[in-house]
Amino acid sequence: MTAIVRAVEIRKSYGDFQALQGISLDVAQGEVLCIIGPSGSGKSTFLRCINQLEQIDGGALWVNGELAGYRQAGDKLHELSERQIARQRLATSMVFQRFNLFPHKTALENVIEGPVQVLRRNRAQAEKEARTLLERVGLGHKCDAFPVELSGGQQQRVAIARALAMQPQLMLFDEPTSALDPELVGEVLAVMRDLASSGITMIVVTHELGFAREVADRVVFMDGGRIVESGTPEQVLSRPQNKRTQDFIAAVIA
Repeated sequence: MTAIVRAVEIRKSYGDFQALQGISLDVAQGEVLCIIGPSGSGKSTFLRCINQLEQIDGGALWVNGELAGYRQAGDKLHELSERQIARQRLATSMVFQRFNLFPHKTALENVIEGPVQVLRRNRAQAEKEARTLLERVGLGHKCDAFPVELSGGQQQRVAIARALAMQPQLMLFDEPTSALDPELVGEVLAVMRDLASSGITMIVVTHELGFAREVADRVVFMDGGRIVESGTPEQVLSRPQNKRTQDFIAAVIA
């Protein structure tokens, strides 16, 4: 099956701190991959490298068949310009912990911003598609609402619709429920379950082990900037082999 992400020995440091210490991972088209692990293990940094919000310090990364951030000419690599990186970044959409909606724009206006301004789509068509996406995330009745009028869960669902509006090949989720009150988590996870069943490729950093068990094709446990264990949800979450994985899962479900 075609790999939409191929990471080979990815390294990333911040000063003396090694956030990623040789991450090698393939993600197949249509796969749902959940990444779990303690805070500071490199999960979010890895997502940000895939989306080119961070530049890797070593290794190589291919996204949607293209070498991320570089152009290869013979045996030499040349850094891409910001414009070229922005074009590559269109293959992915990322949903963050914080919703980052434009406060002065309605839900509908937030969703059409990217298609109209970045993709240069026809506004009327973009609005039609945005309304369909807001219906899909259960917010068709909130098209004209401003972010301040929406709950945290509703804002995050608008953020998911906004990400989908860019028609990405890959969806990245960076702990999308961590900033929500517990009673609002379920509504966002329900939308993500629907997406997972639709066949879109997803990489999800999450502490929601029940969600990972239910929707993931594969679960990766990271710690200390490394992949410690990888396998099916049954293998990693129910029968982990590594002591560090066992301790983490026991602490989360305790």
